[in-house]
Amino acid sequence: MSRVVVTGIGLVTPLGIGTRATWLNIVKGCSGLISTKLLPDYESAGWDKVPSKVIGKVPNWDPDRCKDKDARRWALFTQYGIVATQEALEDAKLDLDAVDKSKVGVAVGSGIGSFEDAYANSVAFHEKGYKRVQPLFIPRLLNNMAAGNISIKYGLRGPLHSVSTACATGLNAIGDAYNFIHNGYADVMVCGGTEASIHPLALAGFARARSVVTEYEDEPWKALRPFDADRNGFVLSEGCGILILERLEAAKQRNAPIYAEVGGYGLSGDANHITAPLETGDGAYMAMKMALDRAQVDPSQVDYINAHATSTVIGDRAENHAILTLFAKNSNLAVSSTKSSIGHLLGAAGAVEAAFTLKAMETGRLPPTLNLQNVGRHKDDDPAQFERFDYVANESKPKQVNHGLCNSFGFGGVNSSILFSRI
Repeated sequence: MSRVVVTGIGLVTPLGIGTRATWLNIVKGCSGLISTKLLPDYESAGWDKVPSKVIGKVPNWDPDRCKDKDARRWALFTQYGIVATQEALEDAKLDLDAVDKSKVGVAVGSGIGSFEDAYANSVAFHEKGYKRVQPLFIPRLLNNMAAGNISIKYGLRGPLHSVSTACATGLNAIGDAYNFIHNGYADVMVCGGTEASIHPLALAGFARARSVVTEYEDEPWKALRPFDADRNGFVLSEGCGILILERLEAAKQRNAPIYAEVGGYGLSGDANHITAPLETGDGAYMAMKMALDRAQVDPSQVDYINAHATSTVIGDRAENHAILTLFAKNSNLAVSSTKSSIGHLLGAAGAVEAAFTLKAMETGRLPPTLNLQNVGRHKDDDPAQFERFDYVANESKPKQVNHGLCNSFGFGGVNSSILFSRI
């Protein structure tokens, strides 16, 4: 069984294109959230018909960033995946011509795939018939096309894998990639999640499910409030996170930069409800405990948790209860939710938040939970359950992180956790 480390990070987020821009902005306490009322197609596209009017959107996107003649034939979520992969490979200083590409694989997922293509082709077919359906409709639509195009672009012939576990997709992809290397199927994996579902119909669907916030349209930076008394739903967002995982020995042999070791991967199912977690947080508890057990790390040793915390009333309370149950004896634990800065990237969320966990370990800076004025004071909260930990309210702070845990949970009852440990 091989030990596995992270050697590269690539990000595309509402806070910037690239890891450096995103991280600098997040530790400064910047917000990537905007009002749909500022969009040029606010009325023509139907944004005005949706009660939720705050989104997270990647700024100033240009397909030419993909540096590929086929870029404009790819769906947006695939473009994000290609650009984040380019950065991650450069960050890892990985010369693909110097490695056996049959031992380099890809595990990149998406929660929804190309929502825009599904909508546009449905309308075209309904209004104008068969011949107006795009020939590339299905290849652009499929969730695995980001992974497939990464594999094709770089000639990677190892395991080709795509995950779709709703909002846990990105972290599950990293966990699966870890298992591929750990069990000898690959030496290197390009892994993560990508999402580009910013569309009026998608936002309408989440609004009808009462999942997204419907306030703060004129102050969008205040909309997402994890653990706060006034939390009332998440903000739909987009972007991509890609990590490069490698066998520890191979990474050492080429003197690769190492962020951390992937110490343990845990996952579970709630078996409860399609959109609501167990109020006790039992599923989250099981996933976190499995990650720690497999890493052989005691809960008292964990320094930081990047929480899933989407700013929903029940979700934040359930996750906090799970954390309190598992880490009851840890008086040094910090917990923050970076969704407060960038929104909820759905299938990309876990991968981007894993990257933030790794950057916290590298830089010794904890990313803040923005808009946290009254922790655990929602009318349905038990304030006593929110008194033990540091929720890194509103401002970044310094802290050495030797063991960092990242959580991602999703519709359908999926729970995943990964523990990263300093080498």
